[in-house]
Amino acid sequence: MPPVKPMLAKLVASIPPGMHYEAKWDGFRTIVFRDGPEIELGSRTGKPLTRYFPELVEALAERLPERCVMDGEIVVALGGRLDFDALSERIHPAASRVRMLAERTPASFVAFDLLALGDAALLTEPLTERHDRLAAALAGVTPPVHLAPATTDAALAAEWFDRYEGAGLDGIVAKPLTSQYRQNERVMFKIKHERTADCVVAGYRYHKSGPVVGSLLLGLYDSQGALQHVGVSAAFPMKRRAALIEELEPLRMTSAEDHPWASWTDETAHETARLPGAPSRWSGRKDLSWVPLRPERVCEVAYDHMENGVRFRHTAHFRRWRPDRTPASCTYTQLEEPVRYDLAQVLGTPPSA
Repeated sequence: MPPVKPMLAKLVASIPPGMHYEAKWDGFRTIVFRDGPEIELGSRTGKPLTRYFPELVEALAERLPERCVMDGEIVVALGGRLDFDALSERIHPAASRVRMLAERTPASFVAFDLLALGDAALLTEPLTERHDRLAAALAGVTPPVHLAPATTDAALAAEWFDRYEGAGLDGIVAKPLTSQYRQNERVMFKIKHERTADCVVAGYRYHKSGPVVGSLLLGLYDSQGALQHVGVSAAFPMKRRAALIEELEPLRMTSAEDHPWASWTDETAHETARLPGAPSRWSGRKDLSWVPLRPERVCEVAYDHMENGVRFRHTAHFRRWRPDRTPASCTYTQLEEPVRYDLAQVLGTPPSA
C-alpha cells in the first residue's frame, strides 16, 4: 500500500562491471499502484501525482496487470527527446489546465522494476527475478506505457551512455543482479554526464542558516549580448560559504537597479529573459531574493546537461575561479551539444509524426 519510497542510487565516476544496466530517465520518479480499477501514482516524496496525469491513469488501467506495484518514471517527450520543462508544467492546481496539458503534452510511463504482482510482494526477490516478471507482465505493452530497455552487457551500456544523451536522458543506472528492493536506500549506482563551463558570477543568495553564501547565481551571455541566468552553484562547506561573503564584498552592489537582471521582480520580464527569482510552483513562498554583484568575476563549474539549451538542468558544481577569463567571453557558444538521438529509438517504438 502507498506510500512506498523508491530505491535510490549513489553517484559513481564510471560504469561498474557485472551488473544490470538501464538508461537514467529525466522525469518524475513514480511508484504506480494498481488494484483493479484503483490507480495511484506516488512520487519520490510519497505525495500523490495521480490528479496531474489523467491520461496516464487511463492508459495504465488498460495496460497493467490487474493488481501490481511498479517502479518507473513519468516522462514527457517533445520533438523526439525528453522535455523536463514541459513535464514540470503538468503540476498545476487548476483542473482545467491539467486537462488541457494532458492533451497538449501527454505523458508516458517507463517501467523498470516490479515490487508486487497479484498477492506476491517481491521486495525481497533478487533483481533478476523481479525484472523477468516485469518483462513478462509487460510483454507486448503499447505506448504510452513502456518497459525500460535493459542489458547486462557493460559495453552496450557504455554505448547507451554516449548515444542516449541526445534524446535527453541523464546517463546510466547500474543495479547489482542479486539486489533486493530496499526502500530509500542507495543500493544502485548512477553514472551521469559531466561537462564544464565558464560562467559569470552575477549574484548570490544567503544560506538558510544565516548570513553566509547559500548559492552563487550564474550567467552566460547570449548572441544578443544579454546576460542570461543559467543556474546556481550551491555545494560549499560552511567555512567556504563564510569566506565567499568576504571574497565577493568588493563586487556587491547596493541595489539591482543598474544590474543586468534589474527587472527580476517584474513577472512579465521572465517571459522574455532568464532572470533569478522566477515564479515557480516548486518554490511556493520560498524567499527568492538575492544579492546583486557587479558581473566581473568568472568561475568554472561542472554540469551534467542543459535543459532546452538555455539553463543547467541541475545544480552546477563549483570547480575554480577563472581570473584568466573575461566575463564577455562566457557565452553559450562554449557549451557542447550532444548529437541528437530520437527517443523512439531508445524505447523501440515508431517515431511520432
